[in-house]
Amino acid sequence: MTAGLPQPEEVPGFEEIPEPVPVQGPRSARTAAAAVVATAVLVIGGALLYDVIAVRTGHQARPWRAKLAHELATRHLDDPWVLTGAGIAVLLGVWLCVLAFTPGMRRWLPLRQEGAVIDRSGVAALITARAEELPGVDSVAVRVRQNRTRVTVTGAADPAGVQRALRAELARIPLAGPNQLDVRAHRPGRHH
Repeated sequence: MTAGLPQPEEVPGFEEIPEPVPVQGPRSARTAAAAVVATAVLVIGGALLYDVIAVRTGHQARPWRAKLAHELATRHLDDPWVLTGAGIAVLLGVWLCVLAFTPGMRRWLPLRQEGAVIDRSGVAALITARAEELPGVDSVAVRVRQNRTRVTVTGAADPAGVQRALRAELARIPLAGPNQLDVRAHRPGRHH
């Protein structure tokens, strides 16, 4: 330290800014299912690949693979074991399709408070309500994404004023991560 300079703690009004704590967004229930399926595929695929490579390099096939190949070659389609295996495969496929098409947690944005979240449509509603209060705004379209909020305003409103007001409104929402605001203003009667 240079002699004669005051320590930061001695400066009136000094506040030490804490390091930002990374807040994790909510986890979807499908995350565990995806991890289980990925692990099973890697283990089974790795075992099969290892055995195929071993056979190609002149070694004998593992007994389990030889037995499985023999069973698949000799059993008929109406065999109860084949029907049971097919039923399990169908149920697993339907379960994976349901997990793939159900909405995940991407519509939720994490807030600064641990475990708290807000729906993107709620953020869009707050921004829309604030924009509609501004003079000269005829219509508003808001699209909220994970890191960016895009607002399209139609009307004779001052774009800089709209930007300031909406930036202040977005700052009131205690989002955990940064969310960039992109405001586009269109005057009535202009064609793009």
